Amino acid sequence: MTVKIAVLVSGRGSNLQAIIDSIEKGYIKNAVVNAVISNKADAYALERAKKHGISAVFLDPKGRDRAEYDREILNVLKKYDTDLLLLAGYFRLLGSEIIEAYRHRILNIHPSLLPAFKGLHAQKQAFEYGVKVAGCTVHFVDEGLDSGPIIIQKCVPVLPEDTEETLTDRILEQEHIIYPEAVRLFVEDKLKVEGRNVITLA
Repeated sequence: MTVKIAVLVSGRGSNLQAIIDSIEKGYIKNAVVNAVISNKADAYALERAKKHGISAVFLDPKGRDRAEYDREILNVLKKYDTDLLLLAGYFRLLGSEIIEAYRHRILNIHPSLLPAFKGLHAQKQAFEYGVKVAGCTVHFVDEGLDSGPIIIQKCVPVLPEDTEETLTDRILEQEHIIYPEAVRLFVEDKLKVEGRNVITLA
């Protein structure tokens, strides 16, 4: 069975590209990205989708409340028979209707070691706080802000010469590694959720 993946994006889509590349190279087997959905018409991620023959869908959120907008997203997910929903730089919170429909089938990548530094500009938050170790997290999405069960985390040391920009770049390099890994584990049915714990099966 081929796992059908849809990806929600708002920006340039470098993590989307990492997922697409991992599928095309065979690292992630038996999966296909068949829809990329954005709330921004000019999101470069939509261009990435088109270059790979993937349906690129812009849904304009203007004039719609969150519930109405989420129902539009759900309609697209149903149209493409989506099995797994990925957030890749998607700067909106999902409502309960989508989360309930795809419970434990929505993944997100966040540029901090959760539960530290939730929300936007996590790298800046970590840098300004003066942490010695930063990193990134792939987690299941629940109703909270960056609060779902954690699948994979990767530490990134903060170097004395780091700036916010260099730290962000080094965290992003690790995001491009652990996000495809988490997707592969999901596709291979090797993730089991027990409360807040995610067990990786052999």
